[in-house]
Amino acid sequence: MVNPVRNTAQIRAMMVSNGVKKIFFTILSLILVQNFLFAAQPLRNKTPELAPNFNLLDLENKEFSLSDFKGKPTILFFWTTWCPHCRKELKQLNTTHAQFLKDGVELAAINVEEPVEKVQSFMQRYPFSYKVLLDKDATVARDYGILGVPTYIFIDKESRLVSYSYYFSQEKYKDIISK
Repeated sequence: MVNPVRNTAQIRAMMVSNGVKKIFFTILSLILVQNFLFAAQPLRNKTPELAPNFNLLDLENKEFSLSDFKGKPTILFFWTTWCPHCRKELKQLNTTHAQFLKDGVELAAINVEEPVEKVQSFMQRYPFSYKVLLDKDATVARDYGILGVPTYIFIDKESRLVSYSYYFSQEKYKDIISK
């Protein structure tokens, strides 16, 4: 004979497990929808704030400062080597970099929290024509409020933050070169 208490306990455990799964997937869905809806949104302030300046080393151990791009529209791209979406975006940026230069737009790809050896090895397999910087301790990523990669930061020629985006936005690009 089947033990009805045990079956009831098993049924309750399954119900709780299914409930937890539903809650988890609901929360995950809401986060994904929120990221989609707010991607490439302009900053909410009426007057955009100035982009925080920073100093980072590139792969040749030369120091770079955001102020080196003063007076030029700039795109900061935060990425990691392990991120498949980042790799796809890096390749796309490599093909459009010449157009950026023609438009007077600067581009800096900022690797977040990875060892220099790992980034150098990655760059040997995927050489890029733009500046690659190392944010070894994620200080710059924190200063810019980066929550995940890939993330684009669009900065106008007055060094004001125009927008954050999880994908390359042609609209925001046209925005920063038109001002």
